[in-house]
Amino acid sequence: MAIGTPIEPLTQISPTPARTDRTAQTARKPRKKLVRRVGRDHSQRLRHGFQIAFLLLNVWIGAEFYLWVRGFETGSPVSFSRPGGIDGWLPISGLMNLKEWLLTRHIPSIHPAAMFLLLAFLGIAFLLRKAFCSWLCPVGTLSEALWRVGRKLFQGNVALPRWLDPPMRSLKYLLLGFFASAVAIMPVPSIRSFMHAPFGLIADVKLLNFFRFIGVTGLIVLGVLVLGSLLMKNFWCRYLCPYGGLLGLVSLFSPTGIRRKEERCIDCGKCARACPSHLPVDKLVTVHSVECTACFECVAVCPAEDALALSIAQLPGVKRAPRRLPAWAVAVAIAAIFLGIVGYAKFSGHWQTNVPQAVYQQIVPYANEATHPMP
Repeated sequence: MAIGTPIEPLTQISPTPARTDRTAQTARKPRKKLVRRVGRDHSQRLRHGFQIAFLLLNVWIGAEFYLWVRGFETGSPVSFSRPGGIDGWLPISGLMNLKEWLLTRHIPSIHPAAMFLLLAFLGIAFLLRKAFCSWLCPVGTLSEALWRVGRKLFQGNVALPRWLDPPMRSLKYLLLGFFASAVAIMPVPSIRSFMHAPFGLIADVKLLNFFRFIGVTGLIVLGVLVLGSLLMKNFWCRYLCPYGGLLGLVSLFSPTGIRRKEERCIDCGKCARACPSHLPVDKLVTVHSVECTACFECVAVCPAEDALALSIAQLPGVKRAPRRLPAWAVAVAIAAIFLGIVGYAKFSGHWQTNVPQAVYQQIVPYANEATHPMP
């Protein structure tokens, strides 16, 4: 070593700590630029407006029906006729009448409105997924109100474990299968006999009386449903409603669905957290699930412009992008389908049940004594 050459220090310089795998993956993943949405989203105000209007309509129909029943019970029948809209609470009658109509091309005279309302809701499900459940159904409206109240009371909602959720959701399809199979095995003469028997004629009155004179067992069941709805999002609709199960199966053929543009999405996960049906919207390109109700909750919370929308499916061989359906267009379509089918039934004379007042006078006051005609 030459004299005067500086001696390097012997101390070692500690190397820079290696980054963890998670940090390295985060660093390598490019962060998408957020293009914020322009304008405010009004889908939830519009949907809630439809919910409230349809709920009030059902309250009015229920009150009118109650007064009609009380008139026969007290011996002083009211001047107005039985509201046909009450048939909307008789889905089994609607299924029976639909089968008779499909096989005979004859529109039944007992509870015909039940069939037309069922057709309206099936039509909405086919075109707009299960929009009936989140836009019109009064039970769905109450269920949504309960879980929102529960979220405030309990600082959040409860979700079942992943392994338990699928078998619980299958319950509504088991109930649907039970009712559908019962209708399927009935020949048309048996359906007509059932509908014209006292039990079939006043099935609506018996449903009213169930709630008017509800027993301890009924109160316990109702209490469990209310508690479950407070704790979980759409407890009844998600796990037990056979009507929703039927509409969900029909919605599988719907040309519409929630679609996500991956190039616009910033992977914030807000859509999945907002979905009342617990769908992984942020992981899917198109939501095909039977649980989707076209409620627009995921679209409403999405911060990225044009990243999420309800769209019409792209036709085979067509290069044009799927057409978006804004909430107002869905509202117009729901109103057109519902009012169109109900209007046809009314103007064609197939809305009201064709039963003389004298017959009602004989059986309505003794509704609780009417027994099921089937063995």
